[in-house]
Order: sequence, then structure tokens, then C-alpha cells
Amino acid sequence: METKSRTLELTVLSAEDLRINNRNLKKNAFVVVSIDPFNHRMTKTDAQGGGYPTWNEKFVMDLPARERFIILEVKCRTSSGDRRVGSAKVPVSEFIGGYAPENCLQFLSFRLWDATGQRNGIINFSVRVKGPEREYLPAAQPAEAAGMRKFQTDGTENVGGVVTGIPVWSVTR
Repeated sequence: METKSRTLELTVLSAEDLRINNRNLKKNAFVVVSIDPFNHRMTKTDAQGGGYPTWNEKFVMDLPARERFIILEVKCRTSSGDRRVGSAKVPVSEFIGGYAPENCLQFLSFRLWDATGQRNGIINFSVRVKGPEREYLPAAQPAEAAGMRKFQTDGTENVGGVVTGIPVWSVTR
């Protein structure tokens, strides 16, 4: 059976209390959103926000049915290259198959962890999952269209009307 991917609409909103070497981040933070090695997106660099950057960038990505996690990685652009600030591994089960119905916008906040396993801020984002197009069966046909004939209980053909069935239970002792 073929499994279809869903469409993921993820908006990276902001981050809080970002640090490098226990010092507040100055500027140039950005986020890389990865579903798999071949399916990732990157926000623009926030040059103003310091340790509390905002992006408010929306990405529309395919989310294959087999994927179990999304990784949000916050990095900082420096003169010597990009440095990892922290990352969050978000289980897909947080927004699929739970209490929220499909196509419902959810706002989530996740703890970021640095390379040494220490807490390093929080990332805020919203997510909406749109499922694959479903194939619906046609509506039920009237009995006549299906080639069936209606009969009354006395054996004569029914010309129309409604039949109501009432369940009857028999209790014997």
C-alpha cells in the first residue's frame, strides 16, 4: 500500500535566551529546519535580536509518512563560520495523531540543547499539517439505481415510503 506524504507548514517565530560560552548571543542568529538530509530550509539571519531573535518565516515542506522527527537547529553566523547554538529534536507525534485535528494551527515551544547537552534557550514556532488528498467513495445509491426492487412484507412491490427498524431483544430465563 502506498503511503503519501503530508504537507507541513512550519513558521519559525522566535527564540529566547540564546548563549554561546555562557554569554548572551550578540547577533546573526538563524535557524535550519530539517526533516531529512535532503529536505531542509534556512531562515534569514536576524542581525538585531541578539539572544532574543525573531524571524517569523514560514516554510512549506513535504513531510513523508515515515518521518518521526523534525530538527530545528539555531546557528550563529560569525567571521570564522557558522556556530551551532542549540537544537531541538521535535517528535512528529507532537502535532500529528494527537488531540489536534488535521489542518489545525498549533503553537509550540521547545527547549534548545547545545553540543555539550546543556540547556541553551527556547525556540518558538507554529505548525500546521495538511494531509494527503483522500479518495472518497461515492454516496450510497438508491436501491432502484442499484438494480434492486423493494417489497412490502405482504409480498407486493413497494411504491415508496420509509421503513423504520426497531431492535427487539428477547431475554429468556
